[in-house]
Amino acid sequence: MNKEMDELAFERRAIARGEYPRFRLMARIEHMLLLTSFTILCLTGLPQKFPFSPISQGLIALLGGIETVRMIHRWAAVVLILGSVYHLLTSSYRLFVRHERMRMLPDIKDAYDLRDTVTYNLGLQDTPPKMRKFNFGEKFEYWAVVWGTAVMIVTGFILWNPINATRIISGELIPVALLAHGWEAVLAAVSIVIWHLYNVLVKHRNKSMFTGMLDQHIMEEEHALELERLARGNPAYPVVPPDVLRRRQRVFFAVAAVVAVLSLALVIWLFTFESTAITTLPEATRDVFVPLATPLP
Repeated sequence: MNKEMDELAFERRAIARGEYPRFRLMARIEHMLLLTSFTILCLTGLPQKFPFSPISQGLIALLGGIETVRMIHRWAAVVLILGSVYHLLTSSYRLFVRHERMRMLPDIKDAYDLRDTVTYNLGLQDTPPKMRKFNFGEKFEYWAVVWGTAVMIVTGFILWNPINATRIISGELIPVALLAHGWEAVLAAVSIVIWHLYNVLVKHRNKSMFTGMLDQHIMEEEHALELERLARGNPAYPVVPPDVLRRRQRVFFAVAAVVAVLSLALVIWLFTFESTAITTLPEATRDVFVPLATPLP
């Protein structure tokens, strides 16, 4: 109970300063893990996707050669996977312990908001739609990240362990995994640069993922319903009695600890039991002599 009251008091103090709570500390930590691992994966993965580009060759040389680049890429992948597990655990905590609504799930209002946004931009209606804390565009981005991360993890495992992967799938699917992994990376990088960075940094100078706060003019434009909720002082989630909260936390943390340990063990096992894909064959240092065939008489 005290925690919920402290958060409400924090919201009121922020509103008095003209700022509005947007992201909790845990969400900002998750974002920094994703930002760091994604950037490293792009810097080390895209040069391998386009190896004949002078930019790729220069970047690989700058990072210490292809072997170093490949190892950095794999460690960044491990960070991405562990960050995904952490996100699942924090989301489960909010759902099962705090009984918060899953506000990232799309619903019919998102379809109406998309329709009204298009008609407003075309000048067919006078006012834009009032949207919630997470609007339809942000939900689309979120689930695109979920889908893209799942594709990259599965195909990355296949490429990291091609021999053992063929015990489960056909060997013909290895090149398919390579294509899917590479072009999904290109799609993710392009969408982040063109869409996400524009909407966050260029359009609004939105620094809420670092500060946790959002300016009023952005709230009015993109999250008017959330702004109204904050102005009324309504809590964003149901208040849980302290004894009930502690009981749920005991169960959750016990389960979460087991899941975290098993996930870590699984990641270590998945990406260490085959070493064939880690070593690059050395270049030939001398010409190979092949005798000409003797013509028949």
